[in-house]
Amino acid sequence: MLQYLIFPSFCCLIILLITRKIAINIGLVDKPNDRKHHHGHIPLVGGIAIYISIFLASLFILNTPSTPNIMAYLLGAFLLLSVGILDDYIDLPVLPRVAAQALAAIFLMIDGVYLHSLGNLLADNILILGSFGYLITLFATWAAINAFNMTDGIDGLLGGLTCVSLISLAICFALGGQEDLMIWCLCLTAIVVPYLILNLGWPFGKSLKVFMGDAGSTLIGFTILWLLLLATQGENAVINPVTGLWIIAVPLMDMVLVMIRRIKQGSSPFKPDRSHLHHILMQQGLTDRQTLASIIMLALFIAGLGILLEQIHVGESLSLILFLFLFMGYSYVLTQLQRQHQNNLKKA
Repeated sequence: MLQYLIFPSFCCLIILLITRKIAINIGLVDKPNDRKHHHGHIPLVGGIAIYISIFLASLFILNTPSTPNIMAYLLGAFLLLSVGILDDYIDLPVLPRVAAQALAAIFLMIDGVYLHSLGNLLADNILILGSFGYLITLFATWAAINAFNMTDGIDGLLGGLTCVSLISLAICFALGGQEDLMIWCLCLTAIVVPYLILNLGWPFGKSLKVFMGDAGSTLIGFTILWLLLLATQGENAVINPVTGLWIIAVPLMDMVLVMIRRIKQGSSPFKPDRSHLHHILMQQGLTDRQTLASIIMLALFIAGLGILLEQIHVGESLSLILFLFLFMGYSYVLTQLQRQHQNNLKKA
């Protein structure tokens, strides 16, 4: 098992150290502005290092032939990485980014990976989507990519939430007897860890800090979507589709709530602001590390609860109802915290 963890992790660390120097020389860096309060120009190489590490691991370490649809995944991920690098470098408009995300989803669907069932949500009847499943898969791809992209607001958060989802999926694959996919998830987790270390500035200090960039966040979202489709669809499914919502609950709920709030205010749902979960927690006086720890623990709890509901055979319709109640509670608490902060600002 160690070969699946140590080599990919060490490989990613070396690639990060090499590519960050190249990125600084060519200007592939994130610069401080009104929204971004970091110090200095930070290399945007997290996604590049993670993809190269995944590719090398698929060639030399992992049992690639037994991994479903691996070539379609690698091709789609490479497309998203390439477009993401351009976006990080020259700030692309929305259309080419959305088109790339759709094309990446099409690569998977051509290879047979798509949402063709939502499980037993209607009593004992399986909800088959048929051809409509292709359209739903497009929206699911967009949602997963943007949900993880929007979490990349403080150091460690995107990487931490990625690890939560990957470890949760590894547990699900292990419980379902899918050892190869369990190893994939653990290997991917090991690849993300060096990024987390440099991103958090521990123990090497902030001089080696790196960011994911849009290239990395879109790669992460697409990767999680691919694994969720493998986990929930087909004869080898190991969890019900609704359980997938629990596994990515925090990024998903944050994205939906933020977009609803922006639309209500008459703004574009894609317009950046400071209304995400991490912003609201920091407005309450938490430090960035306290905020990070709080969100990761919340994500672990929710994902663990979802897996528990699956293992004790709670009905899928009931699991969905419980998830919707969770979202309403999440929405209510954050709305109250935000109102409290706004009232405090008015009093001040």
